Amino acid sequence: MTPDRPDDGPLAHGAVSGAAHPDVHPWVREAQQRPRFAIVGTFLPEWAQVRDFAVRAEELGFDAYWANDHPLRSMDCWTQLAALATVTTRLRLIALVSCVYYRSPALIARQAADVDRISGGRLVLGLGTGDDAAEFGQLGLRFPAAPERLAALAEAAGIIRGLWAGPVTHSGRHFQLRDAHLRPGPVQQPGVPVLIGGGGERTTLRLVAKYADVSNFGPHEWTGGAYDLAAVRRKYEVLRGYCQEIGRPYDAILRTHYTPLLTLAETPGELESKRSRARIPDAGLRTVPLFATVGEAIVHYQGLIDAGVHYFLATVNGQDAQTAELLAGQVMPALRPAGAYPGSSTSSSS
Repeated sequence: MTPDRPDDGPLAHGAVSGAAHPDVHPWVREAQQRPRFAIVGTFLPEWAQVRDFAVRAEELGFDAYWANDHPLRSMDCWTQLAALATVTTRLRLIALVSCVYYRSPALIARQAADVDRISGGRLVLGLGTGDDAAEFGQLGLRFPAAPERLAALAEAAGIIRGLWAGPVTHSGRHFQLRDAHLRPGPVQQPGVPVLIGGGGERTTLRLVAKYADVSNFGPHEWTGGAYDLAAVRRKYEVLRGYCQEIGRPYDAILRTHYTPLLTLAETPGELESKRSRARIPDAGLRTVPLFATVGEAIVHYQGLIDAGVHYFLATVNGQDAQTAELLAGQVMPALRPAGAYPGSSTSSSS
């Protein structure tokens, strides 16, 4: 994801002309109509386990499944999404997020177009700078400072959008292309919806306003550092301001929120038992998992909706079938769009 740090640097210069200010994507309009959830099952090392989890997620009514981009720690993001495209029929597939240093922008645009075509137009392309310094080293890559990585992300986002629209010639600080064509392109028009991950208020959210269809952050140091409702509201006001600066409708952007680990139970006693046995992803980082009864989860997610969130991306332990079933069967049906229940004074544009 993209960092939330005071040294969020300036935007890159020379981004692809005409590739910014995307129109409101049809999927964004659809996804804003009611609260929806994407899900991923962590701690699933085998393809058959991933496949079965995703197929069950589709059966339960989840909106999307995503793949992380950690090439040495799990199955390759793009291989996994292509394979899932062939065993699901409705589920959106999300790259969350594809690091712009691990593949060239042209290759990301190619892989995204291919998965979109294989899936019949179900891809969401998440882009980010990468934050795992150790992983960069394991891949033999230099780990630049945050301002340089953000500048590279700006260039890459413009190039990728440009390639879906037509030939691109680009000479920038980080990437160079000459008369590059992408054939065939994605199924979705005007292109695959683009998610930019992170909540950095000086630069990342400005990039979201300029290039993205989807904003995503949450209570994780690699995912924007939004640790409470006040931070969520503040970041949305910052994003709204950047949209106003460039004349883009604020509601052209789907506002999503990331749960680092969700564990649900029907009773407090059962929940404490699950908490005591839980494996925590990224346990060495500052991250806030959610352990909740069904009622507590409804309050938690409704609070985020009232703060402006449209859509949720929840990580669950892939072996914890109960959490996925409680989320789909009891939590999701109880949630309402902001302003849709008595006594609410908020709206979906808040």
